[in-house]
Amino acid sequence: MKCILMIAYHFPPLAGSSGIQRTLRFVQHLPEFGWEPIVLTTQPFAYERTSDDLLADIPAGTIVSRAFALDTARHLSIAKRYPGFLARPDRWMSWKFDGIRRGLKLIRQYQPQVIWSTYPIATAHIIGAELQKRTKLPWVADFRDPMAQDGYPPDPITWQHFKRIEMTAMQSASVALFTTPGAARIYRERYPEAKARIEVLENGYDEETFAKAEAELHDRAPLNPGKLTLLHSGIVYPTERDPTALFQALAQLRHSHPDLASKLKLRFRAAAHDDLLRTLASKYDVMENIEIFPAIPYREALAEMLRADGLLLLQAANCNDQIPAKLYEYLRAKRPIIALTPLEGDTGSTLRHAGISTIAPLDDPSAIEKLLFDFAINPRVGSLATDIAIRAASRKGRSALLAKLLEEIA
Repeated sequence: MKCILMIAYHFPPLAGSSGIQRTLRFVQHLPEFGWEPIVLTTQPFAYERTSDDLLADIPAGTIVSRAFALDTARHLSIAKRYPGFLARPDRWMSWKFDGIRRGLKLIRQYQPQVIWSTYPIATAHIIGAELQKRTKLPWVADFRDPMAQDGYPPDPITWQHFKRIEMTAMQSASVALFTTPGAARIYRERYPEAKARIEVLENGYDEETFAKAEAELHDRAPLNPGKLTLLHSGIVYPTERDPTALFQALAQLRHSHPDLASKLKLRFRAAAHDDLLRTLASKYDVMENIEIFPAIPYREALAEMLRADGLLLLQAANCNDQIPAKLYEYLRAKRPIIALTPLEGDTGSTLRHAGISTIAPLDDPSAIEKLLFDFAINPRVGSLATDIAIRAASRKGRSALLAKLLEEIA
């Protein structure tokens, strides 16, 4: 059995982030393909919220080393203010000191063949780069999404940090991984000298977890009996997933077809920006159509997807080179999907290839109103994924692809 050191901030018991699933499921499935993961992460103290619900999914015997780290915003601030240099490239920059120390110790002790680090916490790549520099081991830099983008991060100094980190990764990593074709294309154009070392490895869903959620689903009744519930599970970002046009569309439907609009409920689960949703619901007088609920354990969230009449996906044009990780879970839930995203983006393309045509731009109230109208009449028309697309998106299959890639570079 070969060994891989996996550096990831997002790992149980962190709560409230779908980013956990990528590393956790690789840790689960890689041993089936000949690779034993060792995990280097942070102490739970560094997490803003924790939950024990996914700890049981870490395979028994997995070595998990938790380095000391502070969250600058919570642990080093006075009156919620702190020096900017203590949060660059991110609020967990302190992780790198004990992370590098522990990483070297793990490498000496377990002799891994490959180092793997994963964004979106940029400090993970700092640790990965330093360990690669000191040990000369092959390094997989798992970017997932682009780092330094036009206007992001908005702070120019933080942007420079991001740029240096990605340049180091592109120079030193054996492979740079991205979760979408668009993100990989951007980096092949940006770093043509690294073109042959850039690969796509998409996110996915975990079949075993879904199977357990289905087995434990005792109540299979609709979320709102007598109504049609469209569920958005996860964060609603004010720009990247701006729901304004959706609320406008719902208001228009209430005016043009009040009988159909009265059948609809839009449920937002763990949206993070609840005040924004309440403000929009009040502004467009659609409060009676809106439900806003807090985060729940992961398996319960999957069970809620399985009971929803439809699943709502939001993705703006400024994220055309990204795909929300929950898209793959939506596919596996086998419920109707309403996607508010450009057709030409990676999200829209993935959905269309999965057989889903119920797609409208996130900023087009008229097109969204038509989708809501059609959904209220017949939720299943054009909104269900094909079995082929569902099977292709499993995390186990993604792990097999990663194992093959590791064999090539080790």
